[in-house]
Amino acid sequence: MREVDVVTEVLLDGVSKTYPGGNQAVDRLRLHVRDGELFVLLGPSGCGKSTVLRMIAGLEEISQGDLWLGGIHANDLAPKDRNIAMIFQNGALYPHLSVRGNMSFPLDMAKGDSASTRERVVEMARALGIDSMLDRRPATLSGGQRQRVAMGRAMVREPTVFLMDEPLSSLDAALRAELRMEIGSMVRALGATTIYVTHDQVEALTLADRIAIMDQGVLQDVGTPQQLYADPATMFVSAFLSSPQMNLLQATAQAIQGEGLLLHLGPQRLCVPWTDRRAPSLMGCHGKPVVVGIRPDALTLSTAQDPGPLLSGRLRTLEFHGHEWLAHAEAGIPSVDPDLAMAPSRPAEPPRRASTWWGMRQPPVEPQAPAGQGHHRRSDLVFRVGSGPGLNRGDTVHLAVDLDRILIFDQEGRRVDPVNR
Repeated sequence: MREVDVVTEVLLDGVSKTYPGGNQAVDRLRLHVRDGELFVLLGPSGCGKSTVLRMIAGLEEISQGDLWLGGIHANDLAPKDRNIAMIFQNGALYPHLSVRGNMSFPLDMAKGDSASTRERVVEMARALGIDSMLDRRPATLSGGQRQRVAMGRAMVREPTVFLMDEPLSSLDAALRAELRMEIGSMVRALGATTIYVTHDQVEALTLADRIAIMDQGVLQDVGTPQQLYADPATMFVSAFLSSPQMNLLQATAQAIQGEGLLLHLGPQRLCVPWTDRRAPSLMGCHGKPVVVGIRPDALTLSTAQDPGPLLSGRLRTLEFHGHEWLAHAEAGIPSVDPDLAMAPSRPAEPPRRASTWWGMRQPPVEPQAPAGQGHHRRSDLVFRVGSGPGLNRGDTVHLAVDLDRILIFDQEGRRVDPVNR
């Protein structure tokens, strides 16, 4: 067996994973992780991202496709020959060994010099703030301390690829933020290629050089955090990278000569002028149902006399978030529940009526819930306002719409205009 001495780039070429019984966890995945990159695999639970990590590590066999590590075909390489370190969610420490023993274990197994091993362990423990705990057992440590030990055990080897499988998900919010900064700074200082799996969009956006978003084993989009947030390729990506949830509004498009593309949003309308850079792409939507995506911060309080594009509604509720208020207004616009805004299905699968309406001739109009029983993520316009807004429930509000920031998706959940990457 050929041993990998240096692993830099990671390439997955059409990689699939199918378990006995036909359950396909990953479907024809193509990814290129660059040398020294901190690359995040993001998606909901069960989307296949951890399976991808385990295939790279050699803990799962690849059903189809090719894995290349540093230019070497690695499908059949044993895990020990891949020069990869993996950090698991629970740390996976040896309970009978001290912190020192856990951290030195990979170096001891490689039969490294004892003095050098001791020096590297102490140096790494000091960097992680656990040097005073070197003689303690894992059972006496907190969750954050155990995760630091697991990080130290992986990093002390100085591997050329780190795989991190949701290493912070079991920690509290404050500790997650602290360790997130440490992970980012340390792996970049080491210059190792890092693939980090998470379902937390905040972790992904703050850590990553680039992000790949998966759903149901299918790759949805790849790009920098800024690209995916501002210029998402699918409705699923736009909704997943939005907190609070994006407004996804059902509309019918109509091209009007001399005006632009008119978007009929229930009883209300928005018009994208022909001077807009997206206009040539939008012309193909004439007469078709589309979904208009508007992030809450693309809506601002205005007046009925504002000459710009407006949407109006009746204020239903206000949520105080400390630095701002989150407001929900009934606008009479049929909408898509962001939790059900699924990405395009695999070609072999029929459309799933339970979770999507695109692909049908007309979107169904959601029945109105009795007063006081509405679900704001499905029926309301959600927008942000500064502290002390001076608004009251029942007020009529007018919201100026930043047309440059609206996103328009077709019946398959894909962006109508070209995505810039």
